[in-house]
Amino acid sequence: MADFDQIPEQALEWAKAGKCAALATVIQTWGSAPRPIGSQLAINEDMQMVGSVSGGCVEGAVVEEAVEALRDGVPRILEFGVSDDEAFAVGLACGGEIHVLIEPIGVGQGPDVTLLEKLVTHRSKRRASAYLVNTNTWERQVAGPEFTDIDLSSRFTSDKSGYDGDVFVGIHNPPLRMIVVGAVHIAQPLLKMAKIAGYDTVLVDPREAFAREARFPDVRMLHSWPDEALKAEGLDARVAVVTLSHDPKLDDPAISVALGSEVFYLGCLGSTRTHAKRVDRLRNSGFIERQIKKIHAPSGTDIGSRTPAEIAISIMAEITERLRRPETRR
Repeated sequence: MADFDQIPEQALEWAKAGKCAALATVIQTWGSAPRPIGSQLAINEDMQMVGSVSGGCVEGAVVEEAVEALRDGVPRILEFGVSDDEAFAVGLACGGEIHVLIEPIGVGQGPDVTLLEKLVTHRSKRRASAYLVNTNTWERQVAGPEFTDIDLSSRFTSDKSGYDGDVFVGIHNPPLRMIVVGAVHIAQPLLKMAKIAGYDTVLVDPREAFAREARFPDVRMLHSWPDEALKAEGLDARVAVVTLSHDPKLDDPAISVALGSEVFYLGCLGSTRTHAKRVDRLRNSGFIERQIKKIHAPSGTDIGSRTPAEIAISIMAEITERLRRPETRR
C-alpha cells in the first residue's frame, strides 16, 4: 500500500501513541472540487498532518477546525466553495465546492479507537470494507460486502464513496496491485509510474540476471516461474497483470493463470503478428474466444509511443481507463 494512502493507519498510530488525532474526510463535492469524495486527511494535536482533502486549498482551515474538534469532542461538517472568500482565493473556483467531515478519534462523539482498529485490520488483510457514519446521529460501523442494510456492492465495484440517505459510506477497497512479468527495459519506468499511482507492485522473472536490484531498486521481485508466482500472489479484481518478456515460455504461463482469474486488466506486449501467434497457442491450450478477448494486446493506448518511458505511459493510461471506465474497450 502506498504511504500516502495510509491515512487511517497513521491516525491509529497517533492515537495509540497517546496523541489526540482526528480524521477529515471529503463527503460531498460539486463542480470542480480538487479531491474526490472519500479523500482523507489525518491531523494530530501538534497540527501534524498526512493526506489531503483539497490538494492544499483549504487544509489550513480544516486543520484549525480539527484541533478545535479535539478540544470539544464534537464532529463537524465544513463547507467550502466559491461563496467562501477564503476558499475561492486559494483555488476553489469555477463553481467548485466541497463538504469535509471532521471526526475526533476516541473523543466525545467521535469514533472509538476500536472501530478504527477494525478498519485498519480489514485494510491490512485486503478485505473490502465500508466505514459508515450517520451524520445526524453519529452512529458508526465498519461493514463488508455481506452487509445488507445498504447496497454496498455497486460502491465496492465502482470504488465510490458517498451518501446513502443520512449515512456517509466511505469505501476502503484493497490496494490496487500490478504484477509485471519480464524484467525488461519498459518494466523500469512502468513499475515506478505504477507505484506513484498507488499500486502495490511486484516484478516476476526467473532470470536473476535480468531481475536484479541494481536494475530495479526498491522493487519487490519474485524469481519463481510466472504461473507459480501469480498463483502464490493471488489474483482478484483489484489486480492488473502486464507481460513484457516477449518470451512465450515466460508470458504464456502467466497469461493462462490471469485468464482464469478476475483481474481487471491483462496486457501483453508484442506486435499484432506476435499476438496472433499467442492467440493460436491459447486456443490450442483450450481457451475460448470470450476468455482471449480479455487480453489487451498490444498493451497500451495508441499515443504514438516510441521510447520505453512513453510505452510505459501508454500502458498506465490503458490500465487507468480500464479501471475507471470498465465498460470501455478498444
